[in-house]
Amino acid sequence: MQAITVHDRDAGSGGLTLAELPHPHAAENDVVVRVHAAGFTRGELDWPATWTDRAGRDRTPSVPGHELSGVVEELGYGTTGLTVGQRVFGMADWTRNGSLAEYTAVEARNLAPLPADVDHTAAAALPISGLTAWQGLLEHGRLTAGQTVVIHGAAGSVGSVAVQLAREVGARVIATGRSADRDTALGLGADVFLDLESERLEDAGEADVVFDVIGGEILARSAALVRAGGTLVTIAEPPEVGPANGRAVFFVVEPDRAGLTALMQRVRDGRLKPSVGEVRPLAEAPEAFAPGGGKRGRTIIRVVPLGGPAQAGSR
Repeated sequence: MQAITVHDRDAGSGGLTLAELPHPHAAENDVVVRVHAAGFTRGELDWPATWTDRAGRDRTPSVPGHELSGVVEELGYGTTGLTVGQRVFGMADWTRNGSLAEYTAVEARNLAPLPADVDHTAAAALPISGLTAWQGLLEHGRLTAGQTVVIHGAAGSVGSVAVQLAREVGARVIATGRSADRDTALGLGADVFLDLESERLEDAGEADVVFDVIGGEILARSAALVRAGGTLVTIAEPPEVGPANGRAVFFVVEPDRAGLTALMQRVRDGRLKPSVGEVRPLAEAPEAFAPGGGKRGRTIIRVVPLGGPAQAGSR
């Protein structure tokens, strides 16, 4: 099969190559998915899990990418809940070969059924961004109706989902970002937009939840925005400064079939729109990884072209 591989940790995105790899094996409780569309995070080439397995052993050449949508090709021993030929979407494991390949082996519990009326491209844009926003706001932040939430990077792939979920909950949303993000954030339903390039963060006032995807100085200054009993949630880095009378939570998104199913239902009924930017073929994935590349929204790699083979069993 064809896959995007990395060998040299120091080469960055320049080390990504399209190569031939053996077809993956479905281990116990795995499925092998024929990947139709895949998503990736540009920063994942810096993650230790891209280069080593759970025991810390080198696993190169490795395949990056951790979001996928496709069709179940093969079931591993003991796998239940999914069937061969079923449309699925979800997250590939952090320490195993990922989704930028024609086939990938994934733990079945990391996947959810994909309804026939949702395109693979849209589905591949949802798992990491959607679950990050869902877990950050609703599980760690415990956001409820009537509360105020500050969402940093509100026009990004995670932030845009967070704004939509917060509005559905019934929260007042203060979105932050660059000046060019204003119309996007307000169009998603934010009540207020704060331009981090020209306005003071402190002018946002107090909030019950601050959801951060930026880190650094913005994260440190955000602690003072959290009112008593509130929560500062971040995915960027462990915060060095926490709220005086609240909680601080740093987390890494986890696979969650129930969460994926809930998010997909919102996509189907129009309550949630995934942020899809460029769509490129597998051969262009190395170029898409380059820093600063791509348009607004999540870049999706279309592994099976529209109108291409959709049946399980085709290799």
